[in-house]
Amino acid sequence: MSSGVELDHITVKFGNFTAVKDATLDIKSGEFFSFLGPSGCGKTTILRTVSGFLDPSSGVVRIGGEDMAGIGPNKRPTALIFQNLALFPLMTVSENITYGLRVRGADKAARMKRADELLELIALPDQGKKLVSELSGGQKQRVAIARALAVEPKVLLLDEPLSALDLKLRQHMRNELREIQKRVGITFIYITHDQGEALTMSDRVAVMSDGEILQISDGKTIYDSPATSFVASFVGENNPMPGTITKAGKTGAVLKTAFGELRGANPHGLKVGDKAILFVRPESISLGKGAADATITSQILNVAFEGNVSHIFMKGAGKKELSVTVGRHGGAEIPAKGAKAAVSYDPGYAVVLPEGKMARE
Repeated sequence: MSSGVELDHITVKFGNFTAVKDATLDIKSGEFFSFLGPSGCGKTTILRTVSGFLDPSSGVVRIGGEDMAGIGPNKRPTALIFQNLALFPLMTVSENITYGLRVRGADKAARMKRADELLELIALPDQGKKLVSELSGGQKQRVAIARALAVEPKVLLLDEPLSALDLKLRQHMRNELREIQKRVGITFIYITHDQGEALTMSDRVAVMSDGEILQISDGKTIYDSPATSFVASFVGENNPMPGTITKAGKTGAVLKTAFGELRGANPHGLKVGDKAILFVRPESISLGKGAADATITSQILNVAFEGNVSHIFMKGAGKKELSVTVGRHGGAEIPAKGAKAAVSYDPGYAVVLPEGKMARE
């Protein structure tokens, strides 16, 4: 049976509040798919709707082409890993892993055989007799994954499972989780507000805000070619420069901003007179002058040295600052605080988007 998941115009309401608005997408069988967005954007609501813990107000959820209406969580070909893992502290690792099989009536020999297989898969061989309380945070994460896989789901649903880990362990577990997914080959649907997790692990990402899916694509496309101002400002660091379009053509659009007239790609075909925002990422800006419509001259407010890179903050309009990231051996001397400096960018790495809501507003 295919393990693809289809959301067909899903809307979920709680009274007068709409948590998910007309979500439509097709998650391919065997895909690692992530929902990315700030808290309260509706991503966990979608996960609970796929798992059967919530019924959609309208629309259809299909798994493997089958309509899931009326099919409860225990009957769906899914397994859900909660944020708090919900492991049983007084059970051994093997007992935790095989709990679902025991509930289903599998005999002890079959359960232990499956536990040993999964302990090998998650790189914890010979750890089955330990209590869960004796494990590290990363090991507990792997046990929770093994327990979910024990019942052989077609789709594994993960609700921010790494959020409680420290940074280094989270980064390590990203790689481990992705490798486990590749080995088992089933569909993973992952919920996160961490951009690094989504971009690192996922085949595709859906960016959400206020219950709506704003863009679905691979991580590189979302980072390099954001579809909306919200996506551009939420995924990674970005410099937004609002203004009015003064020129538009095949080479992009020129925007009159507080920094002067600046050019960027124009994927939406915006026209002269349109209100828009030009976005250019800090790492796409270099010290020194470039083309006239891609050069900014301003005062240096601060320089933050961070080992491999330095972050330069330049005076912007109002309370905004222009951020520039320079590699340690970038070849140009970093100007001192208070100095006036020119920076430039390749207009092909800047994008002009319609004026709209941005993240953290």
